[in-house]
Amino acid sequence: MANPSGRGSGPRDRRVRPTDDEWLQRVAQEAGRDAGGVPVELLGGFLSVLAQAATSGRRPERAELDAVGHNGRRAAELGVSAGHAVQLYLSAAWRLWRELPRVVRFPDSATTATAAEAVMRAVDRAVASLAEGYTAARRDMMRSEETLRRELIEDLLRGDADVGALVERAEPFGLDMAQPHQVALAAPTGRLVDTEMALSSLERAVVQGIGDRDVLVATKDGSIVVVAPAAPVAAAHASGPPRELGELMRAELGRAPRGGPWRIAVGRPHPGSYGIARSYEEAREALGMAMRLQLDVPVVRAEDLLIYRVLLRDQPAITDLVHTVVSPLARARGGAAPLLATLDAYFATGCVVTETARRLHLSVRAITYRLERISELTGYDPADPAQRFTVQAAVLGARLLGWPQSELPAPAPPE
Repeated sequence: MANPSGRGSGPRDRRVRPTDDEWLQRVAQEAGRDAGGVPVELLGGFLSVLAQAATSGRRPERAELDAVGHNGRRAAELGVSAGHAVQLYLSAAWRLWRELPRVVRFPDSATTATAAEAVMRAVDRAVASLAEGYTAARRDMMRSEETLRRELIEDLLRGDADVGALVERAEPFGLDMAQPHQVALAAPTGRLVDTEMALSSLERAVVQGIGDRDVLVATKDGSIVVVAPAAPVAAAHASGPPRELGELMRAELGRAPRGGPWRIAVGRPHPGSYGIARSYEEAREALGMAMRLQLDVPVVRAEDLLIYRVLLRDQPAITDLVHTVVSPLARARGGAAPLLATLDAYFATGCVVTETARRLHLSVRAITYRLERISELTGYDPADPAQRFTVQAAVLGARLLGWPQSELPAPAPPE
């Protein structure tokens, strides 16, 4: 008997109605477990979209794809990895396709192939939207974290923020404010093209050499700033004892193709939030003093320059000392500069004449002559232990004042 409707009597395709969602919920639950316990709510209406694609060939609408993208953002915000989020969707897709013949009967292989193609296209577009939403959320989160990180470092280095709030803000970055920290600065002397690359490589090196906690790396006033624990614990994957922060930075930045040679200064360790600001000021002062004194050392430590700080605190006194002790060297043939360089090398080598001669590429006889000439002109014998400190302090003072390259300030009048 003919069918009154005029249609064939074979099985018909049918759309999945909202009342048919019991099996979709089961598929979602199994997919969530398969993806490591990812919340199934992140699927949203994805399974219904797939079921309709299979039964009617309907392509996902823009609003439906936007909803998937929104779920991708939610996955990132919930801390779900991108791999697990994609696994949830793919697992749900193949499980749905496996369950589909129990719900919908396809009349022939051509219809099955068409349905499979529609499902695959829907999965492709949905996963693309999921990844796009996830990436956008991660990008926004990284920007927000970077802003918070930058603001935290600024307040730490300035040292004038609310201590309680500062401790709370530092905790997410793994910074234990109860522990002593030190600050190191690295200033490029050449043109640094890719600052972000230098920051990333340096941060990796510091983390590998010191550990992944209590380390912050940023830029400030043209220099790279590193905040690190004063007594670092070697990272689990690092071999050997922990390396000193300044040397670690010098070794890593020395590999950078641009920016070198680098000037590196390390402040002394101090406890508490104000300790970071204090160490930063010491490092900044040490960096400026090293440039002013033209110190030929790769890493300058604040404690090594304490004598210069002492001298600078009373500039009239140091000016008077330079006038009194070493200014007569200007009467020597060739001026004061060669004799000051001789004294500088002599004190740096522990007052060993042979080592001084080797360092200056001169003969021992020439060095001996220069030391005798210094004694004649100044009245102070640098080889005499009782007078050595006075002469050395005057030499340091001359370097601080830039003499003899520039004129000495007039000595203060007697009171």
